[in-house]
Amino acid sequence: MNNYSSSIAYSKETIPFDVSYVNRKTMEIAVHPDAQVVVKAPRDITLDAIKARLVRRAHWIRKQIDYFRQFQPKPPPRRYIGGETHMFLGQQYRLKLRKQQEDDVRLKGGYFFVRTPSPNNPERVKSLLDEWYEEHAWSVFSRRLRLCCECARSLKVPIPKIRVRKMSKRWGSCGKSGDILLNIDLVKASLYCIDYVIMHELCHTKVPTHHNGYYKLLSKYMPDWKERKKRLEKVFT
Repeated sequence: MNNYSSSIAYSKETIPFDVSYVNRKTMEIAVHPDAQVVVKAPRDITLDAIKARLVRRAHWIRKQIDYFRQFQPKPPPRRYIGGETHMFLGQQYRLKLRKQQEDDVRLKGGYFFVRTPSPNNPERVKSLLDEWYEEHAWSVFSRRLRLCCECARSLKVPIPKIRVRKMSKRWGSCGKSGDILLNIDLVKASLYCIDYVIMHELCHTKVPTHHNGYYKLLSKYMPDWKERKKRLEKVFT
């Protein structure tokens, strides 16, 4: 039996884990300093049995994850002042503020140029950048969705409707209607990572829950999804 990744639901969140099958009689659950949950399991144990054990230990696992994450470096809060860097499609751009009569945001060269009557007002600068991100998120996500649907034509699903909004804990979700909701902040990630989230949710239009069949489907259309997921988490968690 091969090693693989899966997840369990706990409270209102999903806890991912990696399974390694080894020659042993008992199961070992460990949470590493990078907050990764790793299970070493006997070769004859089923996925359902592994998940059942993890569910029983979910409270402890969550406490260990929280403990290790407190030591991980956190990005400084955005101040929305000149010289600060902001992300778009996986690249960093420096913020340049200029005073002018009309509000305007443009990306040129290695800079975000924000022009406004109130360049020294961080709240106004933030509002303008947020509007810019939301506008470009629609365009980028729609284009990448069409490409992902083309790659997964055998799913035989119509191109879903996309909605975008700010979310604090999720990159995306798939509703019962088949609509896909994506986090506006995802547009700050690289296309490599954006495509992962879109394909993840696209596969949910066929298989709603995270189980072995779902991950087989995701692996069929995106064999390197684990690497994409790790890259996304490394940059944005």
